[in-house]
Amino acid sequence: MTAARGTEFTETMVGSVRLAGESGTRAMRLDLAVRAERLMLPHRTTGATSTGRVRIAGLADDRDVRGELEISPIARRRIRYRLDFTAGGRRYSLDGWKSVTALRPVKSMTVLPFTLLTDGEEAGHGTLRFPVATALMPFLGSFRFPRAQEDTAQYLAPRWNGSPGRTEVWYTTLTDPRTRTGVWLHHELTAPDDGSRAHGHGWIALFPPDGPVEHARFGPEPWEPDPVGFSVDGIEAGPGRLRGSAGDFRWDVTERPEGEPLFTFPRWSWRRPLLPAAQILPSARASYTGTIAYPGGELHLDAAPGASARIYGHGNARRWAWLHADLGGGDVLEIVAAVSMRPGLNKLPPLTFLRLRRNGRTWPRRAERGIVGWAGLGRFRTRIGLPVWTVSGTAGLRRIRVEVTQPQERTLALDYTDPDGGAAVCRNSESADARVLLERWWGRWRTEAEWFLDGTAHAEVGDR
Repeated sequence: MTAARGTEFTETMVGSVRLAGESGTRAMRLDLAVRAERLMLPHRTTGATSTGRVRIAGLADDRDVRGELEISPIARRRIRYRLDFTAGGRRYSLDGWKSVTALRPVKSMTVLPFTLLTDGEEAGHGTLRFPVATALMPFLGSFRFPRAQEDTAQYLAPRWNGSPGRTEVWYTTLTDPRTRTGVWLHHELTAPDDGSRAHGHGWIALFPPDGPVEHARFGPEPWEPDPVGFSVDGIEAGPGRLRGSAGDFRWDVTERPEGEPLFTFPRWSWRRPLLPAAQILPSARASYTGTIAYPGGELHLDAAPGASARIYGHGNARRWAWLHADLGGGDVLEIVAAVSMRPGLNKLPPLTFLRLRRNGRTWPRRAERGIVGWAGLGRFRTRIGLPVWTVSGTAGLRRIRVEVTQPQERTLALDYTDPDGGAAVCRNSESADARVLLERWWGRWRTEAEWFLDGTAHAEVGDR
């Protein structure tokens, strides 16, 4: 059965707004990423959600615009916008619509008169226009028809089928915005190569900004299958819930997924385990609320940003590096770079899978793009080391450079055993630093976006 398709596109409008009590107008620009859960057809009414950025001269630059569109150019002869944003410390709602008419199709489809409201009272009015000459081609080129949003819970169910020599991981990383403490919860199933009974184990670690890293392990305990996720000796990692205890740690945290799944590796590699391993994020972003008790006190989480991820494969790579970076405004960067244990592949430099979810779109469009050109041309390059490691590469008209710093005092080294009996060591920091530079080619390379993460990046370097 073919999966239902949705519609995505981006739109830019520019114009002006006059606020209540002001005699003049202010320049205004609105950049939106729009998503509908079904195909957008002109003869029917389609509801869509929108996120984006609003800029009002001398007043606002809010990257967290959220709202709804009603797209009905024939049935109701209008395209209505309802958007919420913050400007000058106040919450505003924008309400307006394009009145579509066959007599003036271009003007009616490109002019948006609107009213601004705050606390239910009119706070201003203005007009935005779609600049046809400069924005039409990017607008048409932005249309995508993705699969309808998937149920993230399906990716939390165990994959292991009883075969020896497998490992399966459920892990969660997050940052408490109030205390800037990083949290790492790792749950792992290991099925040894020798056919002995599979077991579950893992750990919890806290990374305070101004103190030593604290952690505790749990397991190993005999593995008992759970149809919805990881469950061993009272420790659970399943849809919407993380709870358990280890040493002097206790945790009970709810998880609220935000956004679609992000396939760091090719989508097919999760469904058909042909690669040595595959990793996915059931939701590109999530928020966490609950309590973590530790020897020094309690950490109270309230909508803390982070993500949960899954790994399934034959064990750890020979060397690897990993980054999860919440860039704000719904943007996320995920990187996995690894040198395989398989003969032949273990002679290659690190193969790099990089996915940037920005303004609701994922770049590069295909996960394989980062490893194309193993001989050099076109391949994303990763230099693995500590305390600094880097990734750089080009895809299409964009190129990226990422520099990750894992200070020794904010990095935790843990050793464990792979299914083949080999020892692995991961050096993890949930309070790492990162600089991300995204550039676009416009006759020359120009900065498109730049992010600096000070102690809020989640990163790891490991080897066997």
